[in-house]
Amino acid sequence: MLKKSLLALAISSLFLTGCGSSSSDTPAIIEPTGFTFSATEMITNLTNDVIVAGYKNLNDEAADYLLATQNLVNTPTEENLALAQQAWKDVRVHWEQGESHIFGPVDALSIDPHLDTWPLNTSDLQALLASQTGFSADTVKAFNDDVQGFHTMEFLLFGDGVTDNEKSIAEMTALEREYLSAATEVFKDHTQTLFDAWTVANDANDANSPAYKDLLLTADNAVYASQLGVVEELINGMIGIVNEVGTTKIATPFGSSIDNIDTTKVESQYSWNSLADFTDNIQGVQNVYRGEFLGQADKAGIIDFVTAADATIATRVDTEIVDAIAAIKAIAGDTDLPFRQAINDVDARVRIQTAIDALLTLQTSLESDVLTQLKNWQQ
Repeated sequence: MLKKSLLALAISSLFLTGCGSSSSDTPAIIEPTGFTFSATEMITNLTNDVIVAGYKNLNDEAADYLLATQNLVNTPTEENLALAQQAWKDVRVHWEQGESHIFGPVDALSIDPHLDTWPLNTSDLQALLASQTGFSADTVKAFNDDVQGFHTMEFLLFGDGVTDNEKSIAEMTALEREYLSAATEVFKDHTQTLFDAWTVANDANDANSPAYKDLLLTADNAVYASQLGVVEELINGMIGIVNEVGTTKIATPFGSSIDNIDTTKVESQYSWNSLADFTDNIQGVQNVYRGEFLGQADKAGIIDFVTAADATIATRVDTEIVDAIAAIKAIAGDTDLPFRQAINDVDARVRIQTAIDALLTLQTSLESDVLTQLKNWQQ
C-alpha cells in the first residue's frame, strides 16, 4: 500500500502584546491545505487488474454461459438446465461488480442497456414466443433492449419468480430454449465488444483509436486531461452505484411502508438473485476502493489516495463499505428470504432499512469526505 505523504507547511503564529488585548488577538494557526500523492501505481492497478481483469472475466464467463445454453438446446435435461442457470449467475457476478465503474465504452457503446435493461417487457417477450416459429442471434439482436439481455435470459431460465425460482425442464419449450441460446449469443457479442473496446480500440469503427485503458493510463488526452480526471471518474463511479443500490434497487420496491411495496420493481426477481446483485454491486465498490480483485492483496486503490489526505477518513470509509455489504446480506435473515419476499415481511423490512441507512452513510462519506479531497490534491 502507498504511504501517506502530507505536504509540510510552516505554521506561523503572531503574538500581539499590550494592554486591552482581546480575543481577536488570539494567534492564528494556518492549517495544511493540501497533500501530495503519486497516482500512477493506483491508476495502473485499477485499470489493468480491476477493471480490465473484470471485463475479461465477464467475457470468459459469457463464453461458458453460451456453451451451457447451446448444450441445453441440444440436450434438454434437468442437469443441463441447472448448469445453464448457474452459468447465468456466474456471469452476473462480474457484471454487477463492474457496475462500480460503469463509464467509458460500457456507456458510449450502449452496452449497459443492451445487457441489463430493466424492467423486462414480459408481454412483448411472450408475444414473440407465441408468434414466431424460430429465433436466431440476428433476429434477437434486432429486437428492443427490453426483450434481450440478462433479464430476458433470466425469465426464460428461472420462470416468473412468483412462487419459486426452480423452473423445470418440462416447463421450458423448445422455442424458449432457442430464444435463450440466441439471446446468449448476442450477449456474448456485446461482452466481447466491451472487452475489445478497453483493450484494443475504444471506437469499433476506428481501428486506430486507442484502447480505452490507455486513455486512463496516459491521462493526457481529450477524455482525461490529467490524472485528477481519472481519479474523479473512479470515485464518481463508486458514488453512482452506491446511490443506485440504496435509492433505486432497494428503496423503490421497498416503498415508504409495507402497504405500498412494488414487487414489479425488484431487479433479478425471477432468479431470486437480487440480494446477490446488491452485494456484488458494493463488492465492486470495495474492489475499486481497496484496489484488490479476486483475492489480490497489497494493491493500490482509492483508499491510498484518501490515506494520503486523511488516514482516519480512509479507514472509516473502508469500514462503511464492509458494513454496507454485511447489512445487505443480513436482509435474508435466518430463513434466507429472497428480496422479493423480504419487502413484504415486517421483520425483514427493519433489516432492509438498516441496509438503506448503511448505503446512505457510505454515499455521504464518498461525496463529502472522498470526492472533496480532489481539490486539496497537489499533483
